[in-house]
Amino acid sequence: ILITDHNVRETLKITDRAYIMYAGQILKSGTAQELVQDQRIKEIYLGEDFTL
Repeated sequence: ILITDHNVRETLKITDRAYIMYAGQILKSGTAQELVQDQRIKEIYLGEDFTL
């Protein structure tokens, strides 16, 4: 199942694996925890204060 959504917090809670895209490219894929811990993903997409 493919889910596309801008509500990242809710989406990451229900998925086993996620892909973060930026400018048409996949920046990173992984589990919710892997994505939330990635500093580059936090800077570009999630924001510094993002938590699950």
